Amino acid sequence: MFWTFVATIVCGLGAAGIAMGIRAATAKRAPRWIIPVFAGAGMLGYLVYGEYTWYDHKRSLLPEEAVVVATEQEKIFFRPWTFVFPYVTAFSTVDTSDFRRDTSDNDIVRFTLYRFEQTVTDAVSHRAHLIHCQSRELVPLGSDGVPRVDNMKLLTANDPLYRTVCGN
Repeated sequence: MFWTFVATIVCGLGAAGIAMGIRAATAKRAPRWIIPVFAGAGMLGYLVYGEYTWYDHKRSLLPEEAVVVATEQEKIFFRPWTFVFPYVTAFSTVDTSDFRRDTSDNDIVRFTLYRFEQTVTDAVSHRAHLIHCQSRELVPLGSDGVPRVDNMKLLTANDPLYRTVCGN
């Protein structure tokens, strides 16, 4: 967060410097208001760039065993460009090296689903799940390790999470 703030300020100062160069090259015929306009555009441009490259950057930091199984894109009203070019604001991954079959039924797999979300400060959450590979039932586990059957979901055969965990 701190370094994002510093980089934003530096981009604003750099863009303001370009505007000052334009004014100097035109013998100060260019209006003075282009300096703060360039500074604002430079800062806004850096922040928009950061939003659009966040997903690729975070994905590049994941280990090879982490497989992205879902992404979310948002259209945000106070960022009107997202209606034309939406960007990834959250994604979910599973660690393929962490699958466990610790029940008597080999069709039941325990795994951890990680969720990364782009907020003011990046948020990462995780939750253990069970999946029954034959019936495609996904059940989250509570913090006490008890399956939360009331939150059960039925996955489709084409769901990336189902295909990654069950290998179909």
